[in-house]
Amino acid sequence: MSLFDHEARQFKFDVLREVSKRTFEGKLNEDVCDELAHMLIPTNHAEFRCCVYKEREIIRQRARMAMGKTPQATGSHDSKQIVKVIEAACDGCTIRKIQVTDNCRKCMAKACVAACKFDAMKMGPDHAYIDYAKCKECGACVNACPFNAIVETQRPCKKSCPVDAISMDDNGLAVIDESKCINCGACQAKCPFGAIEDMSWMVPVIERLKQDDKVIAIVAPAIQGQFENATLPQIKHAIRRLGFSKVLEAAIGADAVAWYEKEDLKKHIAEGEKLTTSCCPAFVNMAKLHFPTVYEKNVSKMVSPMVALGRYLKHEYPDHAVVFIGPCVAKKQEAQENESIDFVLTFEELAAMLISQSINPEQEIPEEGDFASVYGRGFAIGGGVSKAVVEALNENNDDVKVTGVYADGSAECKKNLMIMKVGRFQADILEGMACVGGCVSGPATIENANKTKQRMAKENAAFKDDKICGTLKHFDFTDIDLHK
Repeated sequence: MSLFDHEARQFKFDVLREVSKRTFEGKLNEDVCDELAHMLIPTNHAEFRCCVYKEREIIRQRARMAMGKTPQATGSHDSKQIVKVIEAACDGCTIRKIQVTDNCRKCMAKACVAACKFDAMKMGPDHAYIDYAKCKECGACVNACPFNAIVETQRPCKKSCPVDAISMDDNGLAVIDESKCINCGACQAKCPFGAIEDMSWMVPVIERLKQDDKVIAIVAPAIQGQFENATLPQIKHAIRRLGFSKVLEAAIGADAVAWYEKEDLKKHIAEGEKLTTSCCPAFVNMAKLHFPTVYEKNVSKMVSPMVALGRYLKHEYPDHAVVFIGPCVAKKQEAQENESIDFVLTFEELAAMLISQSINPEQEIPEEGDFASVYGRGFAIGGGVSKAVVEALNENNDDVKVTGVYADGSAECKKNLMIMKVGRFQADILEGMACVGGCVSGPATIENANKTKQRMAKENAAFKDDKICGTLKHFDFTDIDLHK
């Protein structure tokens, strides 16, 4: 049975599952790329591409990424650049940005020809055509045509990128500008061919699990509802069966961040300054790379919940490795910049590991033990961070009125950061989430965001009265530095 309707994502998952299985069995070797190519494409009949040779090469490159390597054997790997282009899968998109459709009537006005300043638009025997050797893709002909017969087709990856980090090379293949990329994974989620993927750390995690049991997992709040009807305690127990010694909620770190961030917010308000949240790494990357003055002046100096709990665990268990499991690929870059997190897995990679070991979370015995509040768990949903900070203020009896803006998705994040840059942002706090709807819509989720939110709401209803300060009674962050 397929886990995804998106066939490219299903192939990716199949590769992850098989790499996981072979790693657990100690059978991973250099031949695995060819083995998986022939196992997943067993016939000589091409289903998706021009030929089976192309399809198998794509599987080989996917297998390399699942093993933590660059998709092309000749490629260089910048460790901070998590999102990579699988070149063999990238050439299925439309190469030409401007195209004349069959709706062209070869009209007498010839508005398209007149509008073109580069002598690229010609009139043929049946309809207009474009001399692409001269075309500059300016779009003047598109706007001029009275029949809308000339269309501008933008590549999904380029269209989805909020920071203009994607261009096309001379062969029409996508190229990522690593100096601009925020590793948000938007291009990865939007590519209909699955030609842009994230580098996997699954193999080193499994190798460490096989070595000893001194490995602790931190699970993102969005994991609730990802595995059908399995509850969070069941999911945690399933993860432990993979070999983890402990499994804790990142929501514990979220409660700590909200509690201490309220002090930063009060300070900013007293000084007449604005504050932005820092839990979404793609949002923080956007500010750091593209709005550096805002980053220095306004972005919260608090670490993310992942890093906060990671520091707590490194303090309590210094000889343990800490693995974060979430829906976000940008977390892999964030982990490289913080010593408290050793590895990051996505929900896709976790599911591949569970299935490779025949572990079904729905059939597991629930594991209790965490004390996170619904406010900490609410970090997974857009607007939840601001709500948690306001709750922390209320619990502390701070008489501070706070106004906030939630930037839902990268486009809104970019707009509000620009407004803040020019000094026209009116609210006290800006909560930015690169994924529309929050982490529940992350590029590496398994389940539909609406279903996830419904399941989260149902499961968390029993804990609606739990307080943020209650979490901190069980997990003392007093000696933990939560600042960047």
